Amino acid sequence: MKTYDIIVLGGGPGGYVAAIKGAQLGAEVLLIEAHKIGGVCLNYGCIPTKTLLRTANLYKDMMQAESFGIDIPDMTAVRINWDNLMKRKEKVVKQLTSGVRQLVKHNGIDYVEGFGTVIDKNNVEVDGKTFRGNHLILATGSTTRIPEIPGLRESFLKGISVDSTGAIALPKLPKAITILGGGVIAVEFATLYNSLGVEVTLLQRSEKVLKFLDKDVQETMQSHLIKEGVKIITGVQIESIDGHIVNYKMDGEPKSIKADHILVSLGRQPNLKGFENLKLDVTKNGVTVDDHMETNIKGVYAIGDLNGKYMLAHVASAEGIVAAEAIMGSKNTINYKRVPSCIYSFPEVGVVGYTEQEAIEAGYDVDTSQFPLSANGKALAHGEKTGFVKIVLDKTYGEVLGVHIVAAHATDMIAEATASLELEATVHDLAKTVHPHPTLSEVVMEAAHGAVDKPIHAIKK
Repeated sequence: MKTYDIIVLGGGPGGYVAAIKGAQLGAEVLLIEAHKIGGVCLNYGCIPTKTLLRTANLYKDMMQAESFGIDIPDMTAVRINWDNLMKRKEKVVKQLTSGVRQLVKHNGIDYVEGFGTVIDKNNVEVDGKTFRGNHLILATGSTTRIPEIPGLRESFLKGISVDSTGAIALPKLPKAITILGGGVIAVEFATLYNSLGVEVTLLQRSEKVLKFLDKDVQETMQSHLIKEGVKIITGVQIESIDGHIVNYKMDGEPKSIKADHILVSLGRQPNLKGFENLKLDVTKNGVTVDDHMETNIKGVYAIGDLNGKYMLAHVASAEGIVAAEAIMGSKNTINYKRVPSCIYSFPEVGVVGYTEQEAIEAGYDVDTSQFPLSANGKALAHGEKTGFVKIVLDKTYGEVLGVHIVAAHATDMIAEATASLELEATVHDLAKTVHPHPTLSEVVMEAAHGAVDKPIHAIKK
Protein backbone atom coordinates (compact mmCIF):
# COMPACT_ATOMS: atom_id res chain seq x y z
CA MET A 1 0.00 0.00 0.00
CA LYS A 2 1.25 3.46 -0.92
CA THR A 3 1.87 5.76 2.03
CA TYR A 4 1.21 9.45 1.43
CA ASP A 5 2.99 12.23 3.28
CA ILE A 6 -0.31 14.10 3.59
CA ILE A 7 -3.95 13.04 3.20
CA VAL A 8 -6.35 15.98 2.91
CA LEU A 9 -9.99 15.26 3.70
CA GLY A 10 -12.14 17.88 1.98
CA GLY A 11 -11.61 19.73 -1.30
CA GLY A 12 -12.87 23.22 -0.51
CA PRO A 13 -10.78 26.42 -0.47
CA GLY A 14 -8.94 25.16 2.58
CA GLY A 15 -8.42 21.57 1.51
CA TYR A 16 -7.36 21.97 -2.10
CA VAL A 17 -5.03 24.87 -1.23
CA ALA A 18 -3.44 22.79 1.54
CA ALA A 19 -3.00 19.93 -0.94
CA ILE A 20 -1.37 22.19 -3.53
CA LYS A 21 0.95 23.85 -1.03
CA GLY A 22 1.95 20.46 0.40
CA ALA A 23 2.74 19.16 -3.09
CA GLN A 24 4.71 22.31 -3.93
CA LEU A 25 6.81 21.70 -0.82
CA GLY A 26 7.63 18.18 -2.01
CA ALA A 27 5.02 16.04 -0.28
CA GLU A 28 3.16 13.09 -1.76
CA VAL A 29 -0.46 14.22 -1.35
CA LEU A 30 -3.88 12.58 -1.58
CA LEU A 31 -6.97 14.81 -1.75
CA ILE A 32 -10.37 13.28 -0.90
CA GLU A 33 -13.64 15.08 -1.64
CA ALA A 34 -17.13 13.66 -1.06
CA HIS A 35 -19.09 16.02 -3.30
CA LYS A 36 -17.58 18.64 -5.60
CA ILE A 37 -14.07 20.04 -5.67
CA GLY A 38 -14.09 23.67 -4.61
CA GLY A 39 -16.46 23.03 -1.73
CA VAL A 40 -19.38 25.23 -0.73
CA CYS A 41 -17.52 28.45 -1.56
CA LEU A 42 -16.88 27.70 -5.20
CA ASN A 43 -19.99 25.66 -5.96
CA TYR A 44 -22.72 27.21 -3.81
CA GLY A 45 -21.36 30.24 -1.97
CA CYS A 46 -18.74 32.85 -2.77
CA ILE A 47 -18.61 32.53 -6.55
CA PRO A 48 -22.28 31.83 -7.46
CA THR A 49 -23.58 34.61 -5.21
CA LYS A 50 -21.11 37.13 -6.62
CA THR A 51 -22.10 36.11 -10.14
CA LEU A 52 -25.74 36.79 -9.30
CA LEU A 53 -24.87 40.02 -7.51
CA ARG A 54 -23.06 41.27 -10.62
CA THR A 55 -26.27 40.86 -12.62
CA ALA A 56 -28.28 42.52 -9.84
CA ASN A 57 -25.92 45.50 -9.83
CA LEU A 58 -26.07 45.81 -13.60
CA TYR A 59 -29.88 45.64 -13.52
CA LYS A 60 -29.98 48.27 -10.79
CA ASP A 61 -27.79 50.57 -12.87
CA MET A 62 -30.04 50.09 -15.91
CA MET A 63 -33.06 51.06 -13.83
CA GLN A 64 -31.21 54.31 -13.06
CA ALA A 65 -29.94 54.81 -16.61
CA GLU A 66 -31.71 58.15 -17.05
CA SER A 67 -29.66 59.72 -14.26
CA PHE A 68 -26.51 58.78 -16.22
CA GLY A 69 -27.80 60.40 -19.42
CA ILE A 70 -29.10 57.23 -21.06
CA ASP A 71 -32.71 57.06 -22.26
CA ILE A 72 -34.41 53.67 -22.45
CA PRO A 73 -37.74 54.23 -24.22
CA ASP A 74 -39.51 51.28 -22.64
CA MET A 75 -38.26 50.40 -19.18
CA THR A 76 -40.65 47.46 -18.97
CA ALA A 77 -38.56 45.80 -21.69
CA VAL A 78 -35.67 45.58 -19.23
CA ARG A 79 -36.33 42.46 -17.20
CA ILE A 80 -34.52 39.58 -15.55
CA ASN A 81 -34.26 36.31 -17.48
CA TRP A 82 -33.97 34.00 -14.49
CA ASP A 83 -33.21 30.87 -16.50
CA ASN A 84 -30.36 32.53 -18.37
CA LEU A 85 -29.05 34.01 -15.14
CA MET A 86 -28.90 30.51 -13.64
CA LYS A 87 -27.09 29.24 -16.74
CA ARG A 88 -24.48 32.00 -16.49
CA LYS A 89 -23.93 31.17 -12.82
CA GLU A 90 -23.37 27.49 -13.64
CA LYS A 91 -21.01 28.39 -16.48
CA VAL A 92 -18.82 30.51 -14.21
CA VAL A 93 -18.75 27.81 -11.53
CA LYS A 94 -17.94 25.07 -14.06
CA GLN A 95 -15.04 27.06 -15.48
CA LEU A 96 -13.53 27.64 -12.04
CA THR A 97 -14.00 24.08 -10.76
CA SER A 98 -12.40 22.83 -13.96
CA GLY A 99 -9.47 25.15 -13.27
CA VAL A 100 -9.03 23.79 -9.74
CA ARG A 101 -9.06 20.23 -11.07
CA GLN A 102 -6.28 21.17 -13.48
CA LEU A 103 -4.25 22.72 -10.66
CA VAL A 104 -4.61 19.55 -8.59
CA LYS A 105 -3.52 17.42 -11.55
CA HIS A 106 -0.65 19.76 -12.48
CA ASN A 107 0.77 19.55 -8.96
CA GLY A 108 0.81 15.76 -9.04
CA ILE A 109 -1.86 15.32 -6.37
CA ASP A 110 -3.85 12.08 -6.30
CA TYR A 111 -7.57 12.84 -6.18
CA VAL A 112 -10.34 10.53 -4.95
CA GLU A 113 -14.07 11.26 -5.02
CA GLY A 114 -16.08 9.80 -2.17
CA PHE A 115 -16.86 10.18 1.51
CA GLY A 116 -13.76 9.60 3.60
CA THR A 117 -14.11 7.82 6.94
CA VAL A 118 -11.10 8.12 9.23
CA ILE A 119 -10.14 4.75 10.73
CA ASP A 120 -7.26 6.23 12.72
CA LYS A 121 -4.85 9.14 12.26
CA ASN A 122 -2.95 7.28 9.52
CA ASN A 123 -5.75 5.49 7.64
CA VAL A 124 -8.78 6.79 5.73
CA GLU A 125 -11.38 4.60 4.04
CA VAL A 126 -13.28 5.63 0.91
CA ASP A 127 -15.87 3.26 -0.59
CA GLY A 128 -14.22 0.23 0.97
CA LYS A 129 -10.67 1.14 -0.04
CA THR A 130 -8.12 2.18 2.58
CA PHE A 131 -5.53 4.93 2.05
CA ARG A 132 -2.55 5.43 4.35
CA GLY A 133 -0.76 8.67 5.23
CA ASN A 134 1.72 10.06 7.71
CA HIS A 135 -0.23 13.27 8.29
CA LEU A 136 -3.91 14.14 8.02
CA ILE A 137 -5.47 17.52 7.28
CA LEU A 138 -9.20 17.73 8.00
CA ALA A 139 -10.97 20.33 5.88
CA THR A 140 -14.59 19.17 5.92
CA GLY A 141 -16.18 22.61 6.12
CA SER A 142 -19.56 23.51 7.57
CA THR A 143 -23.28 23.36 6.94
CA THR A 144 -26.19 25.70 7.61
CA ARG A 145 -27.38 25.70 11.23
CA ILE A 146 -31.10 24.91 11.30
CA PRO A 147 -32.56 25.92 14.68
CA GLU A 148 -35.39 23.98 16.31
CA ILE A 149 -38.18 26.35 15.27
CA PRO A 150 -41.60 24.64 15.09
CA GLY A 151 -42.55 24.01 11.46
CA LEU A 152 -39.17 24.99 10.02
CA ARG A 153 -38.01 21.53 8.98
CA GLU A 154 -41.37 20.83 7.36
CA SER A 155 -41.06 24.10 5.45
CA PHE A 156 -37.60 23.00 4.24
CA LEU A 157 -38.98 19.67 3.04
CA LYS A 158 -41.62 21.51 0.99
CA GLY A 159 -38.96 23.75 -0.61
CA ILE A 160 -40.45 26.89 0.88
CA SER A 161 -37.66 27.53 3.37
CA VAL A 162 -34.15 27.45 1.93
CA ASP A 163 -30.59 28.01 3.05
CA SER A 164 -28.02 30.00 1.08
CA THR A 165 -27.46 27.04 -1.28
CA GLY A 166 -31.15 26.87 -2.09
CA ALA A 167 -31.41 30.65 -2.41
CA ILE A 168 -29.07 30.70 -5.44
CA ALA A 169 -31.06 27.98 -7.23
CA LEU A 170 -34.73 28.91 -6.85
CA PRO A 171 -36.93 27.67 -9.71
CA LYS A 172 -37.99 31.24 -10.49
CA LEU A 173 -37.50 34.77 -9.26
CA PRO A 174 -39.82 35.18 -6.26
CA LYS A 175 -42.11 38.14 -5.71
CA ALA A 176 -41.38 38.24 -1.99
CA ILE A 177 -38.82 36.67 0.33
CA THR A 178 -38.41 36.70 4.11
CA ILE A 179 -34.87 36.46 5.48
CA LEU A 180 -34.22 35.18 9.00
CA GLY A 181 -31.00 36.69 10.32
CA GLY A 182 -28.99 39.87 9.99
CA GLY A 183 -25.44 38.69 9.31
CA VAL A 184 -23.28 38.79 6.19
CA ILE A 185 -25.19 36.18 4.18
CA ALA A 186 -28.53 37.75 5.12
CA VAL A 187 -27.39 41.22 4.01
CA GLU A 188 -25.91 39.95 0.74
CA PHE A 189 -29.10 38.12 -0.20
CA ALA A 190 -31.24 41.06 0.90
CA THR A 191 -29.15 43.21 -1.45
CA LEU A 192 -29.38 40.68 -4.28
CA TYR A 193 -33.12 40.13 -4.24
CA ASN A 194 -34.05 43.72 -3.43
CA SER A 195 -31.98 44.91 -6.42
CA LEU A 196 -33.81 42.42 -8.65
CA GLY A 197 -37.16 43.92 -7.65
CA VAL A 198 -38.17 41.33 -5.03
CA GLU A 199 -40.00 42.46 -1.89
CA VAL A 200 -37.51 41.68 0.89
CA THR A 201 -38.20 41.55 4.62
CA LEU A 202 -35.35 40.86 7.01
CA LEU A 203 -36.18 39.65 10.53
CA GLN A 204 -33.39 40.25 13.04
CA ARG A 205 -33.27 39.36 16.74
CA SER A 206 -30.93 42.21 17.77
CA GLU A 207 -31.48 45.91 17.15
CA LYS A 208 -28.91 46.18 14.35
CA VAL A 209 -27.84 44.10 11.38
CA LEU A 210 -24.15 43.16 11.13
CA LYS A 211 -23.86 43.49 14.90
CA PHE A 212 -20.24 42.25 14.96
CA LEU A 213 -19.00 45.20 12.85
CA ASP A 214 -18.01 48.73 13.82
CA LYS A 215 -21.04 50.76 14.93
CA ASP A 216 -20.65 53.28 12.09
CA VAL A 217 -20.71 50.45 9.53
CA GLN A 218 -23.79 48.93 11.18
CA GLU A 219 -25.72 52.18 11.17
CA THR A 220 -24.73 53.17 7.63
CA MET A 221 -25.61 49.79 6.13
CA GLN A 222 -28.89 49.42 7.99
CA SER A 223 -30.13 52.87 7.03
CA HIS A 224 -29.00 52.39 3.42
CA LEU A 225 -30.74 49.02 3.07
CA ILE A 226 -33.94 50.55 4.42
CA LYS A 227 -33.61 53.50 2.05
CA GLU A 228 -33.20 51.07 -0.86
CA GLY A 229 -36.46 49.32 0.03
CA VAL A 230 -35.46 46.43 2.30
CA LYS A 231 -37.89 46.12 5.20
CA ILE A 232 -35.81 45.45 8.34
CA ILE A 233 -37.66 44.40 11.48
CA THR A 234 -35.48 44.20 14.60
CA GLY A 235 -36.07 42.94 18.12
CA VAL A 236 -37.78 39.87 16.71
CA GLN A 237 -38.36 36.51 18.37
CA ILE A 238 -39.25 33.79 15.84
CA GLU A 239 -42.08 31.61 17.17
CA SER A 240 -42.93 29.20 14.35
CA ILE A 241 -43.08 28.60 10.61
CA ASP A 242 -46.37 27.66 8.98
CA GLY A 243 -45.63 26.96 5.31
CA HIS A 244 -44.96 30.35 3.74
CA ILE A 245 -45.74 32.22 6.95
CA VAL A 246 -43.25 33.25 9.65
CA ASN A 247 -44.88 33.83 13.02
CA TYR A 248 -42.90 36.03 15.39
CA LYS A 249 -43.19 38.30 18.39
CA MET A 250 -42.03 41.90 18.65
CA ASP A 251 -42.32 43.70 21.97
CA GLY A 252 -44.40 40.74 23.15
CA GLU A 253 -46.98 41.23 20.42
CA PRO A 254 -47.62 38.34 17.98
CA LYS A 255 -47.12 39.14 14.30
CA SER A 256 -46.72 37.23 11.04
CA ILE A 257 -45.43 37.70 7.52
CA LYS A 258 -45.96 35.70 4.34
CA ALA A 259 -43.59 35.31 1.39
CA ASP A 260 -42.87 32.97 -1.53
CA HIS A 261 -39.71 31.77 0.19
CA ILE A 262 -38.03 31.96 3.60
CA LEU A 263 -34.23 32.21 3.63
CA VAL A 264 -32.73 30.87 6.85
CA SER A 265 -29.43 32.59 7.59
CA LEU A 266 -28.84 31.91 11.27
CA GLY A 267 -25.24 30.72 11.25
CA ARG A 268 -23.27 27.64 10.27
CA GLN A 269 -21.90 24.63 12.13
CA PRO A 270 -18.80 22.52 11.42
CA ASN A 271 -19.08 19.12 9.70
CA LEU A 272 -17.83 16.65 12.33
CA LYS A 273 -18.88 13.37 10.73
CA GLY A 274 -16.39 10.84 9.44
CA PHE A 275 -13.60 11.19 11.98
CA GLU A 276 -15.28 10.34 15.27
CA ASN A 277 -12.63 7.65 15.88
CA LEU A 278 -9.98 10.29 16.44
CA LYS A 279 -11.54 11.61 19.68
CA LEU A 280 -10.57 15.18 18.87
CA ASP A 281 -11.05 18.05 21.31
CA VAL A 282 -14.17 19.85 20.09
CA THR A 283 -15.93 22.96 21.40
CA LYS A 284 -19.23 24.49 20.27
CA ASN A 285 -17.26 26.44 17.64
CA GLY A 286 -15.36 23.51 16.15
CA VAL A 287 -12.23 21.40 16.45
CA THR A 288 -9.61 22.87 18.78
CA VAL A 289 -6.24 23.57 17.13
CA ASP A 290 -2.96 25.27 18.01
CA ASP A 291 -1.34 28.16 16.15
CA HIS A 292 -0.15 25.76 13.42
CA MET A 293 -3.61 24.15 12.97
CA GLU A 294 -2.58 20.92 14.71
CA THR A 295 -5.24 19.23 16.85
CA ASN A 296 -4.75 17.42 20.14
CA ILE A 297 -3.79 14.37 18.03
CA LYS A 298 -0.20 14.73 16.79
CA GLY A 299 -0.06 14.71 13.00
CA VAL A 300 -3.73 15.61 12.58
CA TYR A 301 -4.66 19.15 11.52
CA ALA A 302 -8.02 20.93 11.19
CA ILE A 303 -8.53 23.98 8.98
CA GLY A 304 -11.25 26.27 7.68
CA ASP A 305 -14.82 26.22 8.96
CA LEU A 306 -14.06 22.99 10.80
CA ASN A 307 -11.99 24.74 13.48
CA GLY A 308 -14.50 27.60 13.65
CA LYS A 309 -11.99 30.42 14.06
CA TYR A 310 -13.15 32.48 11.07
CA MET A 311 -15.66 30.97 8.64
CA LEU A 312 -14.20 32.69 5.59
CA ALA A 313 -12.84 31.09 2.42
CA HIS A 314 -9.63 33.12 2.37
CA VAL A 315 -8.98 32.20 6.00
CA ALA A 316 -9.44 28.51 5.16
CA SER A 317 -6.88 28.87 2.36
CA ALA A 318 -4.41 30.67 4.62
CA GLU A 319 -4.86 28.01 7.31
CA GLY A 320 -4.35 25.30 4.70
CA ILE A 321 -0.99 26.82 3.80
CA VAL A 322 0.00 27.10 7.48
CA ALA A 323 -0.90 23.43 8.07
CA ALA A 324 0.99 22.20 4.99
CA GLU A 325 4.04 24.28 5.92
CA ALA A 326 3.97 22.99 9.50
CA ILE A 327 3.93 19.40 8.27
CA MET A 328 6.87 20.12 5.99
CA GLY A 329 8.90 21.78 8.75
CA SER A 330 8.11 25.51 8.58
CA LYS A 331 6.18 26.87 11.58
CA ASN A 332 4.16 29.91 10.51
CA THR A 333 1.08 31.44 12.12
CA ILE A 334 -1.89 33.67 11.32
CA ASN A 335 -2.71 36.88 13.15
CA TYR A 336 -6.50 36.84 12.94
CA LYS A 337 -6.68 40.54 13.82
CA ARG A 338 -5.08 41.16 10.43
CA VAL A 339 -7.58 39.10 8.46
CA PRO A 340 -10.04 41.10 6.32
CA SER A 341 -13.77 40.44 6.15
CA CYS A 342 -15.95 41.45 3.22
CA ILE A 343 -19.62 41.90 2.43
CA TYR A 344 -20.66 42.07 -1.23
CA SER A 345 -23.63 44.33 -0.73
CA PHE A 346 -24.36 47.61 -2.59
CA PRO A 347 -22.27 49.42 -1.40
CA GLU A 348 -19.72 46.80 -0.36
CA VAL A 349 -18.16 46.52 3.08
CA GLY A 350 -14.50 45.72 3.78
CA VAL A 351 -13.09 45.64 7.31
CA VAL A 352 -9.86 44.58 9.00
CA GLY A 353 -8.48 44.87 12.52
CA TYR A 354 -10.13 46.34 15.58
CA THR A 355 -13.46 48.11 15.66
CA GLU A 356 -13.43 51.33 17.64
CA GLN A 357 -15.06 49.63 20.63
CA GLU A 358 -12.75 46.60 20.49
CA ALA A 359 -9.68 48.84 20.47
CA ILE A 360 -10.94 50.73 23.53
CA GLU A 361 -11.65 47.45 25.34
CA ALA A 362 -8.16 46.19 24.42
CA GLY A 363 -6.67 49.13 26.32
CA TYR A 364 -5.45 51.35 23.49
CA ASP A 365 -5.57 55.16 23.63
CA VAL A 366 -7.94 55.30 20.67
CA ASP A 367 -8.56 57.95 18.07
CA THR A 368 -10.53 57.68 14.81
CA SER A 369 -10.63 59.49 11.50
CA GLN A 370 -13.40 59.21 8.95
CA PHE A 371 -13.69 60.52 5.39
CA PRO A 372 -16.92 60.33 3.36
CA LEU A 373 -17.25 59.02 -0.18
CA SER A 374 -19.47 61.99 -0.96
CA ALA A 375 -16.30 64.14 -1.08
CA ASN A 376 -14.53 61.86 -3.56
CA GLY A 377 -14.51 62.72 -7.26
CA LYS A 378 -14.66 59.22 -8.71
CA ALA A 379 -17.40 58.17 -6.29
CA LEU A 380 -19.55 61.09 -7.46
CA ALA A 381 -18.77 60.39 -11.13
CA HIS A 382 -19.94 56.80 -10.63
CA GLY A 383 -23.02 57.81 -8.66
CA GLU A 384 -21.74 55.87 -5.63
CA LYS A 385 -21.54 58.45 -2.86
CA THR A 386 -22.84 56.35 0.07
CA GLY A 387 -20.04 55.25 2.35
CA PHE A 388 -16.81 56.20 4.07
CA VAL A 389 -13.39 55.07 5.21
CA LYS A 390 -12.86 54.99 8.96
CA ILE A 391 -9.43 54.45 10.48
CA VAL A 392 -9.08 53.34 14.10
CA LEU A 393 -5.65 54.26 15.46
CA ASP A 394 -3.51 54.35 18.55
CA LYS A 395 -2.98 58.01 19.54
CA THR A 396 0.46 57.35 21.01
CA TYR A 397 2.23 56.31 17.80
CA GLY A 398 -0.45 56.69 15.16
CA GLU A 399 -0.39 52.93 14.49
CA VAL A 400 -3.31 51.75 12.38
CA LEU A 401 -5.40 49.36 14.49
CA GLY A 402 -8.36 48.89 12.17
CA VAL A 403 -9.86 50.11 8.93
CA HIS A 404 -13.55 50.02 8.05
CA ILE A 405 -14.71 50.77 4.52
CA VAL A 406 -18.20 51.17 3.10
CA ALA A 407 -17.86 51.83 -0.63
CA ALA A 408 -18.64 50.45 -4.07
CA HIS A 409 -15.29 48.65 -4.24
CA ALA A 410 -14.58 48.20 -0.53
CA THR A 411 -13.74 44.51 -0.95
CA ASP A 412 -10.85 45.46 -3.23
CA MET A 413 -9.81 48.55 -1.27
CA ILE A 414 -9.45 46.66 2.02
CA ALA A 415 -6.30 44.90 0.77
CA GLU A 416 -4.30 48.12 1.21
CA ALA A 417 -5.49 48.38 4.79
CA THR A 418 -4.67 44.71 5.44
CA ALA A 419 -1.12 45.21 4.18
CA SER A 420 -0.83 48.30 6.41
CA LEU A 421 -1.75 46.28 9.49
CA GLU A 422 0.60 43.45 8.51
CA LEU A 423 3.46 45.97 8.18
CA GLU A 424 2.42 47.77 11.40
CA ALA A 425 2.04 50.98 9.45
CA THR A 426 0.97 54.30 10.94
CA VAL A 427 -1.47 56.89 9.68
CA HIS A 428 1.60 58.96 8.80
CA ASP A 429 2.69 56.20 6.38
CA LEU A 430 -0.76 56.09 4.77
CA ALA A 431 -0.95 59.88 4.49
CA LYS A 432 2.48 60.04 2.83
CA THR A 433 1.61 57.27 0.34
CA VAL A 434 0.73 58.94 -2.95
CA HIS A 435 -2.57 57.56 -4.21
CA PRO A 436 -3.65 57.81 -7.87
CA HIS A 437 -6.34 60.31 -8.85
CA PRO A 438 -9.20 59.94 -9.45
CA THR A 439 -9.74 56.73 -7.49
CA LEU A 440 -11.76 55.58 -4.52
CA SER A 441 -8.47 54.63 -2.85
CA GLU A 442 -7.83 58.33 -2.24
CA VAL A 443 -10.43 58.16 0.53
CA VAL A 444 -8.01 56.00 2.54
CA MET A 445 -5.32 58.66 2.17
CA GLU A 446 -7.76 61.44 3.09
CA ALA A 447 -8.86 59.58 6.22
CA ALA A 448 -5.18 59.20 7.15
CA HIS A 449 -4.59 62.93 6.62
CA GLY A 450 -7.57 63.53 8.89
CA ALA A 451 -5.89 61.48 11.60
CA VAL A 452 -2.53 63.28 11.24
CA ASP A 453 -3.99 66.77 10.98
CA LYS A 454 -6.78 67.63 8.55
CA PRO A 455 -8.04 66.04 5.32
CA ILE A 456 -7.27 67.95 2.12
CA HIS A 457 -10.66 67.70 0.41
CA ALA A 458 -13.03 68.12 3.33
CA ILE A 459 -13.60 70.70 6.01
CA LYS A 460 -12.67 69.33 9.43
CA LYS A 461 -14.09 71.45 12.19
